[in-house]
Amino acid sequence: MCANCGFPSVPGHWTEAGASTPTDRLRARFRRAQLLQSVLPAFGLSVHDDGATPGVTLSDRTGRHEMVGDVTEVWRAAERMSGCVIDPLDPRFLAETQDADGRDGA
Repeated sequence: MCANCGFPSVPGHWTEAGASTPTDRLRARFRRAQLLQSVLPAFGLSVHDDGATPGVTLSDRTGRHEMVGDVTEVWRAAERMSGCVIDPLDPRFLAETQDADGRDGA
């Protein structure tokens, strides 16, 4: 249990596999939030990971926000908040995340 926020501590996310140090795990969290932030604005949403609390904060343009624990919960909450179905495997989103990752999409 986190003494600051009251959230229970969560195990690492599978995307952090291979991150051997706390710094590497934090870097992976921030990178994951950066990739989510490249996709979610198309739905009027934004995501923020402060690195201190478990999970991320998902917000909409009206100021509503929700704390979510992992990427799976992000998609569920994003669909609830936006009112539309979001497919993270949609080819245009994959292209956006590849562009955000600095790759050419090929």
